[in-house]
Amino acid sequence: MLQHAAANKHFHGDGYHVRALNQYISQTHSRFRKFLVCVCDVPEPEDRFNMDEYSELLIVNKPVVYISVSELLNTHTLLLDHQEVLCPDPSNPLRLLLNDLGPAPTLQELTGESSSSADPGSEVSLTLTNKFDIFNESEDRPDARGLLLSTKQLIIDVIRTQSGDSLTDMLRTSVSHDQEVCHDWLMQRRARQDARTPDKMKRNESLVANGNLSLEEKKRKILRCLRRLEGLGVLRAPHPENQILQMIAKDIRQQRVHRQRRGAELQKLRQTLSSLQDKSSFHSQQVDYYRHYITSCLDHLTHSSKSTNKKKLPALSYSAARLQEKGVLVEIQDLPATQFKNVVFDIVPGPEKGTFNVKARFLGIEMEEFPLKYQDLLQLQYEGVAVMKMFDKAKINVNLLIFLLNKKFFKK
Repeated sequence: MLQHAAANKHFHGDGYHVRALNQYISQTHSRFRKFLVCVCDVPEPEDRFNMDEYSELLIVNKPVVYISVSELLNTHTLLLDHQEVLCPDPSNPLRLLLNDLGPAPTLQELTGESSSSADPGSEVSLTLTNKFDIFNESEDRPDARGLLLSTKQLIIDVIRTQSGDSLTDMLRTSVSHDQEVCHDWLMQRRARQDARTPDKMKRNESLVANGNLSLEEKKRKILRCLRRLEGLGVLRAPHPENQILQMIAKDIRQQRVHRQRRGAELQKLRQTLSSLQDKSSFHSQQVDYYRHYITSCLDHLTHSSKSTNKKKLPALSYSAARLQEKGVLVEIQDLPATQFKNVVFDIVPGPEKGTFNVKARFLGIEMEEFPLKYQDLLQLQYEGVAVMKMFDKAKINVNLLIFLLNKKFFKK
């Protein structure tokens, strides 16, 4: 029934029950259509994600998307199959990206693994970066949005310095010496403000370069940009100057909205920072607690031996052959087992609780000294490390070394 209702497919026959079913199917099909229309009626991405043409300039950290490999391949295939509908214009940025990517790769080509080991469910993180510089003004592939933003900034710089009945009159009127001096003072003040701005919040390099132009050079550049924007279809003849002034006025009217949005985002960042500081303080307290706990445990382990003998604990001496018999020593690189009887390891308790100095002697000659911490051994044991190296050559069984220290020094 659901399939017939979705496709509006009626049953054959003239009976009363068939007509009733067909009537029900028609009514249900209408409800299906309304439901699908409601499902497809979604807000624009800019409204849903609270983004506008300025958002990319304001964000500090680039957004990151987490997606599985299979979803990535399926998305690529769907974009290629429906690119004529999504981006019919050959100069559309999405079309240019798809042309650069080419056909969708296979799972093995994307992961670089064999068909048996490739996992389509594995997740990857993609840092979103703008492939096209929004302030790129190259002749071969200009970016209309970036060009429009930089042109607005140039016009505002001119309006703040020079007056006139219209933008056309201002652009075609020669600049006086006083106006050029006023413009230079404004640009120097902006440069001082930019110098105090954090690096991640600095203005785009193209905008900074435009600020270094003289007032007359800015006016000539505005005229060139207006012609290019008109050629790109952003502005329309015969009065492109009036249209861009209306855009600037609209931006000024919406300043309050942008300011409120930035204020809300700043408040959210402050709350996040406060939460991170609280979490950092909590973990610092936990670290101090565990450090005191470990110290007290080591004190307890050494208490019995210290209470019975106030003298310094004697050092332990084992030959490499004896440690190999106990399973503590696994091997010594570049030294045959027949020479192990000539190697002696001295384990001397250190000045701090739970510390030891391991000294190696070969034929009675002291070779090297290795500092050893009981806490580090416990950490290796917790991490599942079975073998560690001493002196870059001797491989030691971690668990059996802990057992030896417990037995000889901690009376466990």
